[in-house]
Amino acid sequence: MKLVNVAAAALNQTPLDWSGNRDRIVRAIERARRRDVSLLCLPELCITGYGCEDAFLSPEIPERAMEVLGEIAPKSRGMIVSVGLPVRYQSAVYNTSCLLVDGEIAGFVAKRNLAGDGVHYEPRWFKPWPEDTRAEITVGDRTVPIGDIYFECDDVRIGFEICEDAWVADRPGARMAERGVDVILNPRASHFAFGKQEISNRFVVDGSRAFGVSYVYANLLGNESGRIIFDGDTMIASGGEMLAEGPRFSYRDVVLTETQIDVDKT
Repeated sequence: MKLVNVAAAALNQTPLDWSGNRDRIVRAIERARRRDVSLLCLPELCITGYGCEDAFLSPEIPERAMEVLGEIAPKSRGMIVSVGLPVRYQSAVYNTSCLLVDGEIAGFVAKRNLAGDGVHYEPRWFKPWPEDTRAEITVGDRTVPIGDIYFECDDVRIGFEICEDAWVADRPGARMAERGVDVILNPRASHFAFGKQEISNRFVVDGSRAFGVSYVYANLLGNESGRIIFDGDTMIASGGEMLAEGPRFSYRDVVLTETQIDVDKT
């Protein structure tokens, strides 16, 4: 039996509110620490906010996001935390989730499948990362991996499906299951629509069962992107069973949902 306390946090972020977004992220980390959480999943693009639109193409935005990440990283000491931000690599911008491990940047997972329908225009701003491709990026004085990767922390393997990655037929989770991943994190910026919650619930529960993992899902919260509303749903499932769900449409800036998983069970 290997028990791990995990959590998902919904955040009410504002595009380009660097200090406010950072403070809400740090608040979620501190709250999770007080509840003895070891692994925390934060939403997609939570450092910048999702609704930056063409500002994502400005070189200053990924640069400033990386600076803010550097301010957040030390706050994760003693924990594992995923944080979403845009990253510029070889003249292209990628939608990534960074895994912070004990106060250090362990690497960046880049989103493979971009949402480009309805209210989403991600292919305009980001480049999809190719499958089974890994590279390296320099952050400060360190070189860390970026791409289609997973992490191993204290004998627990952690992988990602970033929002749209879970909505495609060939989900990355299937390959992660072949590699023995124990926990899949799903950081999201998924807009509210009637009936969508049932679909998301099925993706989380069915994904945890089909891939033999624990699955942690964290969405943005509020009306940060003009006409897009995020309901702030958070879910944690393991082995086909829903273990915890957070409230939706909260008026709070930070909503934390936590539970305990047994890695050996899955």
